[in-house]
Amino acid sequence: MTSEASPGSRCARSGMLRRRTQEEDSAALIDMAPGAGKGDSYGSTANTLEPGGHQAAACRVGSPAKPRIADFVLVWEEDLKPGQQQDNTTRDKTDMHGDWRETFLDNLRAAGLCVDQRDVQDADSAVHYVLLSAPWAVLCYYAEELRLKLPLQESEEQPRIPSRNCPTRPPTGRPACWSGWASPTSCWRTCLTCPRSTTPASSKFLGSDNQDTFFSNTQRHQILFEILAKTPYGLEKKGLFGIDQLLSEGVFSAAFPLHDGPFMTPPEGLQAPGLNQRQVLSQHWARWRKWNKYQPLDHVRRYFGEKVALYFAWLGFYTGWLLPAAAVGTLVFLVGCSMLFSDTPTLFMALWAVLFLEYWKRKSATLAYRWGCSDYEDVEERPRPQFAASAPTMALNPITGEDEPYFPERSRLHRVLAGSVVVVMMVAVVVMFLVSIILYRAIMAILVSKSDNTVLAAWASRIASLTGSVVNLIFILILSKIYVALAHVLTRWEMHRTQTKFEDAFTLKVFIFQFVNFYSSPIYIAFFKGRFVGYPGNYHTLFGIRNEECAAGGCLIELAQELLVIMVGKQIINNVQEILVPKLKGWWQKVRLRSRKRQAGAAVAAGRAPWEADYELLPCEGLFDEYLEMVLQFGFVTIFVAACPLAPLFALLNNWVEIRLDARKFVSESRRPVAERAQDIGIWFHILAGLKHLAVISNAFLLAFSSDFLPRAYYQWSRARDLRGFVNFTLARAPPAFAAAHNRTCRYQAFRDDDGQYSRTYWNLLAIRLAFVIVFEHVVFSIGRVLDLLVPDIPESVEIKVKREYYLAKQALAENEAPQCIVVYSPLWVLLVVACGTLPQCGLMSSAMSAPRIRTNETPGRMQRSART
Repeated sequence: MTSEASPGSRCARSGMLRRRTQEEDSAALIDMAPGAGKGDSYGSTANTLEPGGHQAAACRVGSPAKPRIADFVLVWEEDLKPGQQQDNTTRDKTDMHGDWRETFLDNLRAAGLCVDQRDVQDADSAVHYVLLSAPWAVLCYYAEELRLKLPLQESEEQPRIPSRNCPTRPPTGRPACWSGWASPTSCWRTCLTCPRSTTPASSKFLGSDNQDTFFSNTQRHQILFEILAKTPYGLEKKGLFGIDQLLSEGVFSAAFPLHDGPFMTPPEGLQAPGLNQRQVLSQHWARWRKWNKYQPLDHVRRYFGEKVALYFAWLGFYTGWLLPAAAVGTLVFLVGCSMLFSDTPTLFMALWAVLFLEYWKRKSATLAYRWGCSDYEDVEERPRPQFAASAPTMALNPITGEDEPYFPERSRLHRVLAGSVVVVMMVAVVVMFLVSIILYRAIMAILVSKSDNTVLAAWASRIASLTGSVVNLIFILILSKIYVALAHVLTRWEMHRTQTKFEDAFTLKVFIFQFVNFYSSPIYIAFFKGRFVGYPGNYHTLFGIRNEECAAGGCLIELAQELLVIMVGKQIINNVQEILVPKLKGWWQKVRLRSRKRQAGAAVAAGRAPWEADYELLPCEGLFDEYLEMVLQFGFVTIFVAACPLAPLFALLNNWVEIRLDARKFVSESRRPVAERAQDIGIWFHILAGLKHLAVISNAFLLAFSSDFLPRAYYQWSRARDLRGFVNFTLARAPPAFAAAHNRTCRYQAFRDDDGQYSRTYWNLLAIRLAFVIVFEHVVFSIGRVLDLLVPDIPESVEIKVKREYYLAKQALAENEAPQCIVVYSPLWVLLVVACGTLPQCGLMSSAMSAPRIRTNETPGRMQRSART
């Protein structure tokens, strides 16, 4: 897009803008105030800028009925304690931060923003609030840059399609520009975006006559954040740009958009004539008593953006699918308790995981279509502001045809490989901690077994295992905090172009580490513990300590105990943190800020401004931790479900709490995040698919090697069908030399001969176990593949709508291409000759649309002559 010098010309080109519509959730939960979701007295209110006017004048102009309130707020705190001495280093740092802050604010003013500062000061400290708002011209210009979707006006003579609210035919004559609707292909006007337009087209958009409400609050926040993320405060080559860097350096304490208003219901209750969007979400979504209600996803999307809405859509979908898994798991557990001597394998959770992911793909495709983000990552997503400011060169984007910042792929690959080395090193650290936990268990078991207390001595193995699980959980939580910070630094250094690719790379790094961190101990217990013990007289050791053995009942009971400690313990800790920690932090923040205001002599209740109320809230920490918690839970539910059938039940109970807990956090406890678009849940889906395949293999090995299912079946087939003598069958005798030396006969659980060598029964069982693993995973994967083919990724109704709208778009393009473009074609090369009255009005069309005249089988000479004419 090109930009003109005058603000008026920027507004004249606002016909190229696009905006998300709000027809998806037409059945509103409750009546909202006029303008709620657009702009109101609490949130954002844009101001008018006359063409050619001065910015200062624009900042002073506002609606006489409503005062001008900020779109975005920057905050920093200052210590004013008298007589406090600072060393030279601290003083220099404070002065440097002040210079950076002033430079940054000056550059924001130069970018066209209105900057207003409000201070709350007492004798010892001060809190400075910088209120930022964007005039009409700035909003128009950056909406074009960001390709925001804006609805077009309907022509009076055009009929409307009731289902999609789109005209059945395009208007006569060629419009100055066609732009998008809620879906990239939702009606005929969505497939074109004119590269340039010299015709004032702002009147072609719905609501363009009211500049105060034309852009929604979320769109203003996106525009302001784009400016804040790109604005420098020093040399850009040194990385001195963007609000994120200033926040990390401590120059500003916070940067956030304002909420639409208070979340508490007014005294009139739910019958109040005008509730804002935040109050609607608080009353109908972020309430514990709404645990059995569907989530208002379209309302969530309008207020928080597609990325947050997709997270809650996935969480609700996953929780709903846990219902049958929890029912079957509980039934299996109860049946197992009543039939202790049966050990029958099931396939249910493996097939459940396959069906869950297949049907989520359908749900995700439906939401992406309805919310207009089906091709967001491929077409609409722009480079990250941090990438754009740091990229060394510019290159042509083959999709948009525009020059964009570019970072060489070879250089990025080198950085990714270097970051991978760091990831491997951190995984090695986790393995070292795992070895230390193993040694701790062995030493603790020895010490407790020597206790004079017979009860402790009898439970030595269990006590060592339980305390080891608790110590392991502590190590897990500590290492997680360290590695997440390191992964963020590495991902920024790798220079990923878009925010989606940045988040995918960061997510993959952290998940690899967290997978080893959380799953290493259960994997050790399930597949390695008790396998390398040796036999009497020849026990194996690790650093001089005898290797651990499984209890008499096998390792599955200990594995179930480990899963419950890690999974349920982590859920309890996370929920306590999400409930208590935000309340304590929020309480301290409110006490600290209100005490300052009270000391300054201001009325706390009556004089609390919206930006002060929002600053008292906690900063929004994003969705990464929420996704990570749920995906790790999905792994515990599927990978080790053979050892703990109750895992889906505990997951279901936790998620019922998690949905409303996260909703309350976003609506009432956290500052409002900048609304972000997204096409799907990103790389998390591929991680879930990987866990699904790993779960099939893991459960196959658990049933084959860690349970008594195959030994029982082998004994029934070869010895006795009533399992009489099965226990003696699983026990081996100690070597004669060991029995003579200790003057006792010893039996231990193994399939060995009297000399300690593996018996023929062991090798027969090993062959049976390996064959079972191969057959099990082939059967499950085959069934999963069949289900994948039977369940389409995109619902048929959505496919029909997409095809219909694509057809209408092609028809509109063909019928409204007034200039006649001659396309000359040859099998060797193509020459496009544009024969129009005026060159800027020409457009190029696909030959499949049949509007251009196509002449084929031309000789090169005739083609050259045609080109010259």
